[in-house]
Amino acid sequence: LEQWYVVLENIYILEYLFEHAVDLLLGDGDDLGAGDHGQAHLTGGIELAGKHVHLSAQCVAHSHGGYGVLEGQFETLFDRAERKQGVTGENLLVLLESRFDNIVYRAGFASSRNQARQFVRHNHFTLNGKKANIPSIELKVGDVIQLKESSKDSAIIKELVDALASKNPPAWLELDVDNLSAKVVRMPSKEDIDIPVEEQMIVELYSK
Repeated sequence: LEQWYVVLENIYILEYLFEHAVDLLLGDGDDLGAGDHGQAHLTGGIELAGKHVHLSAQCVAHSHGGYGVLEGQFETLFDRAERKQGVTGENLLVLLESRFDNIVYRAGFASSRNQARQFVRHNHFTLNGKKANIPSIELKVGDVIQLKESSKDSAIIKELVDALASKNPPAWLELDVDNLSAKVVRMPSKEDIDIPVEEQMIVELYSK
């Protein structure tokens, strides 16, 4: 993840410099020419751009890496968040938090989002009593996920299930330890997010 983050950051810095080349060279409408003063302004602009994009890329890296979402998927989610009513950044976080695999993790059925994603892909859970193996499915209020009966014998899952009683899922999920299920009782809010993300920086980075 660290190596991926460095690559991502460098890409965003280059994109930022390309899009703001004129501003970096000329400043606020002042033609600085090609002399030392112009070079100093360009260097300073690059440094400022780097600092700004460093923070933005860090936020995106947290979102990508934390939720296991690829770049293309992330852009699609951002477009959807922009079209929804409300604040784009908060909409984006809700869409990420509402993913099937994330809910498996947040309910306590997996020790990480990556593990939860594998559990979903290998058909260990049902959604509203039906087969579902797509991690990116967006759940809504009233949806119920449940561990399949045939999956209870798995040593890894059994260990996680034994620890469910000590779990403290977020308020927007209702965990039923006896039935090994979890229900979405309300949509998550920004305050429910457990990943440190400055969503406004992501909005600024993706908005064209």
